[in-house]
Amino acid sequence: MPCQKYRTVFLSDLHLGTARAQSEALLDFLRYTECETLYLVGDIFDNWALKRSWYWHQTHNDVIQKLLRKARKGTKIVYIPGNHDEQFRDFAGQRFANIKVCLNDIHITADNKRYLVLHGDEFDSVVLHARWLAHLGDWAYEVMVDFNLYFNRVRRLFGLPYWSLSAFLKRKVKRAVEFIGNFEDAVVKTARSRHADGVVCGHIHTPEMRMIDGIHYCNDGDWVESCTALVEHHDGRFELLDWQDRSRAARHFADAEEPVPSVVG
Repeated sequence: MPCQKYRTVFLSDLHLGTARAQSEALLDFLRYTECETLYLVGDIFDNWALKRSWYWHQTHNDVIQKLLRKARKGTKIVYIPGNHDEQFRDFAGQRFANIKVCLNDIHITADNKRYLVLHGDEFDSVVLHARWLAHLGDWAYEVMVDFNLYFNRVRRLFGLPYWSLSAFLKRKVKRAVEFIGNFEDAVVKTARSRHADGVVCGHIHTPEMRMIDGIHYCNDGDWVESCTALVEHHDGRFELLDWQDRSRAARHFADAEEPVPSVVG
């Protein structure tokens, strides 16, 4: 697979420090992509899970080393901590070599548009006002992802594609749909107040890219289930990559000159 070069890459919700982190897929993505600027849009580490029980796979070290190597080679990295790695917010405004830590940022695209970049947990009332409920929900999500893992192993035996229980529930359960809608509206409203043309966020593990009331809303998804990344091309165009589909396509079209990345949204 040839290396793809982008102007900017946005990644969030890696949740390193958990068994559900798709670190091998992420390493594959980092190997085959290069960019001038890399945004880490929160929940890179899962300190909530690490406090409950320690888990740290060698591939998690490999991801960190790969990111540091990119920084040493000239990639500008902007780290915006989320709620699961909120301890790093204490370092907001600091620079460590080619890595900048900040609470949020304004990204200027190649075609001179302004995008507000933030994690998004500040628009989650559960995280803000009922942290015990947020931790309970996080535990329930872990259980659901673990169940989904074994469920999809059975599906693979029958030649069936990956199916996400959490994505299904987000689309079908009324309260989940309402939460996501309210979250998107709040993020868009904040972007408008900052005189931005668009907004890039994470947090809700739902990859999406669409116009909402004149604001370009982009959620880069996660690396727990969806394995998606938001990228900016050198002409300012945004694209949402599904790396699971891309990897499957690369294997299927191994003899092709260049596999085409899948687009979500």
